Amino acid sequence: MPFLFLLFVVCYLDRINIGFAALTMNKELAITSQQYGLLSGIFFFGYFLFEVPSNLLLHKVGARIWFPRILISWGAVAALTGFVHTTHQLYLVRFLLGLAEAGYVPGVYFYVTHWFPKRERARAIALFNMASPVASLLGAPVSGLILDHVHWMGVSSWRWLLVLEALPAIILGLVIYLVLPSSPREAKFLSPDEKKVIEAELGREEEQKLQVREYSVLRAMASPRVWHLISAYVGITVGGYTLTLWGPQVVKSFSNMYSNSVVGFLTAIPSLLGLIAMILVARSSDRMMERRYHVAVCAMAGATALLLLSAAHSPFYAVALLSILAMGSYSIFSPFWVIPGEFLTGASAAAGIALINSVGNLGGFAGPYAIGAIATRTGSLSGGLIVAGASLFSSAMLVLLLPKEPQAQAKG
Repeated sequence: MPFLFLLFVVCYLDRINIGFAALTMNKELAITSQQYGLLSGIFFFGYFLFEVPSNLLLHKVGARIWFPRILISWGAVAALTGFVHTTHQLYLVRFLLGLAEAGYVPGVYFYVTHWFPKRERARAIALFNMASPVASLLGAPVSGLILDHVHWMGVSSWRWLLVLEALPAIILGLVIYLVLPSSPREAKFLSPDEKKVIEAELGREEEQKLQVREYSVLRAMASPRVWHLISAYVGITVGGYTLTLWGPQVVKSFSNMYSNSVVGFLTAIPSLLGLIAMILVARSSDRMMERRYHVAVCAMAGATALLLLSAAHSPFYAVALLSILAMGSYSIFSPFWVIPGEFLTGASAAAGIALINSVGNLGGFAGPYAIGAIATRTGSLSGGLIVAGASLFSSAMLVLLLPKEPQAQAKG
């Protein structure tokens, strides 16, 4: 898990560093707010197209083979982003980045089901998802410093930012083949008895799910429960990517006197608090064996922060509200991603989890694009923040409507 966590730090940083590059890139390339919203979100179209095929290939060939392919390809494409010269080139490369990266996150959610029983799964997913706030926590100040101080060879600092932060993905992609087992059976760090214990407990859980209902891949993808989760996840991603892709510009909008380095350090504060909240919520969810209310309460907190942020008039209140948004939006993921594994198994779990993540992540396109389009027309981010808050609130309501006992409901 620590290694998967490290990979996700690199992955998430390559996905969101466009938010910091925009502080100088938008002016150099004459990118409007609406265009920025589109190029931020177009990543998720590529993500959407290849997510399910990628997870099915992962199920077939194993993590040790498939994860290195993902890392090396996304690192190469992320580095190419630093060489674009027009907005249309940027659209293309961002789309290709989504295509290259597709499958890693849902792949890990599926991979976790091969290692951890249900009672430990939220904490395992939390350890992995801690990479999101950590990537922002570390990446925000580093990105700000690169923008202010790295102008090597007369090349714009935002270009260096994108290239330098892409290199670790390529390097780690070469390492992962050597260190990551595809299953407990291949793990050299486990004794034979430990392997038997893990496989026996996971096997019992799989049998319990199959006794309730056995989902084929197609049945999982057509399941009303899966599409219910997709509907909820759309709003969740709207809130999360509003934070990461627009947060630096929200802070910068309150004072043009702030250097990019100061903006980076200020936007690191919400990530730190979000990291702490994520750990506490995951522990609570596993201890209580409860998922719905943990997700809904976190979503409501984030939605409230977004609605209040639309009326904020000082950097202090903006950072405070972004912190509440971070604590809510980061904490959602661990209990949320336990839910699909409670009724899906095997290849159906690979397909169902990938489908939820791929279609749901289209909210990562809709949210940033809507904020940019509204900002272009109104000259303010307020209207877009209200839309994002309403989306996150609707997700809270949808999660509360999920059946309390997934297995019992599956009998119908």
